[in-house]
Amino acid sequence: MCYRTKLNAKISEIEKTFEATFVTPEDYVPHKEINAFDFPQTPVISDFSRDEILFYNWGLIPFWAKNKDIQKSTLNAKIETVTEKPAFRDSVENRCLVIANGYYEWQWLDEKGKNKQKFLITSAEDEVFAFAGIYSRWKPSANDQEIVSYSILTTEANELMGSIHNNKKRMPVMLRQQDHSAWLQGKPMAAFAFPYEARLQAQKV
Repeated sequence: MCYRTKLNAKISEIEKTFEATFVTPEDYVPHKEINAFDFPQTPVISDFSRDEILFYNWGLIPFWAKNKDIQKSTLNAKIETVTEKPAFRDSVENRCLVIANGYYEWQWLDEKGKNKQKFLITSAEDEVFAFAGIYSRWKPSANDQEIVSYSILTTEANELMGSIHNNKKRMPVMLRQQDHSAWLQGKPMAAFAFPYEARLQAQKV
């Protein structure tokens, strides 16, 4: 799964990588570790505005939700079943790039996971990269401000991640840079499920 990410690259580096501009650069705060369960706002590029970098909340809230409680179970979405699950199926055509320069995963060192080794996973090719994301727009009531929120897609783990995330054997869908447009344009989900993979590297932290 993917619940801890890293994004501490410079604004100029992010903008150069994605050929896009932060709409509100003053809102960008570099973080060595971002906790999904804080439901933070993080930088994304959406399918309707590909030259702008916006801030969406992590934890997808479907349009029909009565409150935000669902967020704790929508931080990730399995790419194999995302079109079937009620929380996600209305958002599968709403594509976004979730910007990061690393994520963290824990390897179980014993059968029950009481002892764990933390790893930082990064791209072997790009300093800054993007996860495949889907998003939703939600308003608690007509008079409230709209909240745009996202989920990161996950897939079966490759060999490297299978050895690290050895209890669930999942990994986030890290997009190859040349596939950013295909994702945003709505290429079928199945094309991004494993064995699709980007080159990863891991280090103990």
